[in-house]
Amino acid sequence: MRIVVAPDSFKGSLSAAGAAAAIARGLAAVLPDAEVVTLPMADGGEGTVDAFLALLGGVRKAVTVGDPFGRPVEAGFGWMPDARLAVIEVAAASGLPLLAGERLDPLRASTFGTGQLVRAALDLGAQAIIIGLGGSATVDGGSGFLEALGARFLDAGGQPLRGSGGALPRIARVDLAGLDGRLHQVAITSACDVTNPLLGPAGAVRVFGPQKGADAEAQDALEAGMARYADAVCAAVSRDARAMAGAGAAGGLGFALAGVLGADLASGFTLIADLGRLRAVIASADLVVTGEGRLDTQSLGGKVPVGVARLAAPAGVPVVAFAGSLAGDVDAFRGEGITLALPIVDAPMPLERAMADAEALLERAASRFARALALGHGLGRAP
Repeated sequence: MRIVVAPDSFKGSLSAAGAAAAIARGLAAVLPDAEVVTLPMADGGEGTVDAFLALLGGVRKAVTVGDPFGRPVEAGFGWMPDARLAVIEVAAASGLPLLAGERLDPLRASTFGTGQLVRAALDLGAQAIIIGLGGSATVDGGSGFLEALGARFLDAGGQPLRGSGGALPRIARVDLAGLDGRLHQVAITSACDVTNPLLGPAGAVRVFGPQKGADAEAQDALEAGMARYADAVCAAVSRDARAMAGAGAAGGLGFALAGVLGADLASGFTLIADLGRLRAVIASADLVVTGEGRLDTQSLGGKVPVGVARLAAPAGVPVVAFAGSLAGDVDAFRGEGITLALPIVDAPMPLERAMADAEALLERAASRFARALALGHGLGRAP
């Protein structure tokens, strides 16, 4: 039996490589004769840099930048010198993990630090940049990002504004004259893990604002401000990216990247899956095992488990997905090709403990599944 193990990270708990290793150990304990192939995945969020480094080689560069609240933090990005390629994660400089235990404030948070990472990549001589848009703590429409690269945002009186969620309602004009000229010589690709547009019920504010600390009042202010900001950006450039799939990613950073810099908005999962030839690897498998920290309705928009299942479906290969938690319509997952979705928690426990013990829980869950598989097929060791 050939089993392909291709999970995402379990965010805040376990890297994709760690998750793949834990699943492989759990399967091997019961099915020692099975051929287990591990291929850690990512979708533009946490683990994207690691996935590219594993597939292409390269080094990790460290830079001191501003965190979502402007405080100094060391952030890394992937650098492949032969290809002159930089791979950046928004989460590294502007992500929710940097605010763990703090009060979230999307009106204050900014993507400025991510712009600083891009500037550092340009300083190295990057000719191509891939920016993973998952895991941000921001809803600033990418205004902070553009500010770090030389853009200016002015209020009705011509006074400059700092790029942040709270500044969006006051932006009357966007000045791009000072934008770093090197950006026009670089191919930029946005690796998106969602397909949401910028505005409206499915947009950056209404869907992702709550998880970044925006209550109903803050959402109303941010949505109105985002619309005003978008009008100002569109008046300054020749394209309108508001309705593009992925424009709402990273609190609207996708909109800034596509609308101002002309970046491609691509599925992060597809970029990495194509690079790793995942479709061909799956086609030769008897079973695929994937997973992520939370499997829910947002997973249907381009997350790793559903992406893996969609590749496996044409080949008729069954897919099992492990998750720290399951929510939403399980039938919808089956409709996408996930044969079986299983939680890894094996007893009532606080979230903090489950996250701390994710590696052991995932390994045990894989072993439990393997025992059931062995019972059904007469494989492996007795349960």
